[in-house]
Amino acid sequence: MGKVAINIATGSLQTEEIIVGIDLGTTNSLIAIVRKDSHQPIALREIDGLTLVPSIVHFGTEGNITVGNAAKELLVAEPERTIYSAKRLMGKSYKDVSDHAGFFAYKVIDDDTDALVKVQVAEKFYSPIELSSYILKELKQRAEHILKTPVNKAVITVPAYFNDSQRQATRDAGRLAGLDVLRIVNEPTAASLAYGMGVKAHEEKTIAVYDLGGGTFDISILKITNGIFEVLSTHGDTYLGGDDMDRALAQHWQKQLGISDGEMKRDKSLTQQLRVTAEEAKKHLSNKDSFEGAINGKAVSVSKTEFNTLILPLVERTITSCKNALRDAGLKAEQIDAIVMVGGSTRVPLVKQSIRDFFGKDLYDQLNPDEVVALGAAVQADILAGNNTEMLLLDVTPLSLGIETMGGLMDVLIPRNSKIPNKAGRQYTTQKDGQGSMRISVYQGERDLVQDNRKLAEFNLTGIPGMPAGMPKVEVSFLVDADGILKVSATELRSGVQQTIDVKPQYGLTDEEVEKMLLDSLTHAKEDIQTRALMEAITEAQQMLDVTEKFLAKHRQDLSPEEISTTLNSMQLLRDAIDIKDKDSVQHATESLNDISRPYAERVMDAALKDAMKGRKVI
Repeated sequence: MGKVAINIATGSLQTEEIIVGIDLGTTNSLIAIVRKDSHQPIALREIDGLTLVPSIVHFGTEGNITVGNAAKELLVAEPERTIYSAKRLMGKSYKDVSDHAGFFAYKVIDDDTDALVKVQVAEKFYSPIELSSYILKELKQRAEHILKTPVNKAVITVPAYFNDSQRQATRDAGRLAGLDVLRIVNEPTAASLAYGMGVKAHEEKTIAVYDLGGGTFDISILKITNGIFEVLSTHGDTYLGGDDMDRALAQHWQKQLGISDGEMKRDKSLTQQLRVTAEEAKKHLSNKDSFEGAINGKAVSVSKTEFNTLILPLVERTITSCKNALRDAGLKAEQIDAIVMVGGSTRVPLVKQSIRDFFGKDLYDQLNPDEVVALGAAVQADILAGNNTEMLLLDVTPLSLGIETMGGLMDVLIPRNSKIPNKAGRQYTTQKDGQGSMRISVYQGERDLVQDNRKLAEFNLTGIPGMPAGMPKVEVSFLVDADGILKVSATELRSGVQQTIDVKPQYGLTDEEVEKMLLDSLTHAKEDIQTRALMEAITEAQQMLDVTEKFLAKHRQDLSPEEISTTLNSMQLLRDAIDIKDKDSVQHATESLNDISRPYAERVMDAALKDAMKGRKVI
């Protein structure tokens, strides 16, 4: 394998290799590059002229996987096998998404824990990371087909409100797709870069990025100072977008034609016809005053005025979000220097006019709103490739920094290419009852198992008060100063017990060693992701076994012999699954044990509560 030259100071690559910009969207995704001849960013187009790849994955009965438009066509025919909006699940637990579980036509696994959510298709389980990796793989192959050259490096965008675990999940998805993710960039930052904002030194601006897509809306207020983008506030609605405009018009026609809800439920093709015609009308009305079409052979029509009345409540909800974002940033509308429009739904004239009136300024809407985020990602990629020297790039960490967690896994707190100075923190807890100390092992590297990374330091946090497992809250904080010195501190939040250590992360690592670690992470990306998924499933299974064992020991008298024998049998099956080290089998057996134990656990708890109500002591 050839050498990759990496500038340790900036994390930028010193090669001519193509780095692509990717907009991994909820509804659609796309890929862009900066052209060598014109130095302008362009979205990559297939022969059909389309740049957008629907963010939809279909799993066939024969194990074949389809992504994009071909998968979209199967949404109605095979909804339980066709996964859309996987981005909504990134880095989330079931508890996070349970309020919207009805939004998904496929099976989102409820294991009633804080574990990361999974999707079930037939007998297989998929994490949102795996699902997103299929979309990224499709984009990678598409780019390689158009550019006739291998594509291995990318900048991927995420919403400004994505937290650390959602960003890490996006990074993992890229790695699983065979991409080295050089930078995760906020979508509003990318959109600003596409318009050339933040490129010049000494520039100072406060901007609003209004992003209305197919299924989500968000507004971000950014401050740009000397090329540094700071998110002042972000607001929005992850269940509001162009699809809701289509739905409002479809319901209007449904009422006009006298179609009952029951008929809509029974006849999926009629529902689809209404939705498709409504979407067609919305697009037509962007530059025409009226639309005429047919549903099931019956004529339907709508004027621009009628359509505006139908969608006004939706547009007003976005204005409310804009007001909230300004309030959170402590600014007034007139203090905003520029408004950047992002997302296909910003083409709707009422949306443009309402935002223009609200901010009292002209909008930045000249670029294709579907492509603007990907174009900005390509600009960032071009800077990383060393082709654009005008823009200020902060120093970054060359390798990820993290600590060891259960199962020997690397939990990254500061991802590689993060700007420095930087700080990050995360809470952990104890595994055993009465545990009085916790070992904090600090590692540097890109692999999922700590044994494949480089140990930087280790210390014990002692004096944790004796509490049941899971009760202590230990916050581990990483602070990398401007000189690249890492300060690690661990604090038990309930008692205030604290320990601190200084580490110099780059000490003793040559450029060649950094290169080797990065190349190893690429070479082993797929097996690392599979190993991590297996270790996480086993850790979850072990916890389930421990909890069930404790419960049986305490409440055996409250259970029937049949319940006890079924549980013991299920526990043995789970141990066997752990022994053979198959992720899907472990998850299946964990879910089975959970299903078996949940009814009697609830019964025992209910009985205990009733006793407590009668004034009797609960053990």
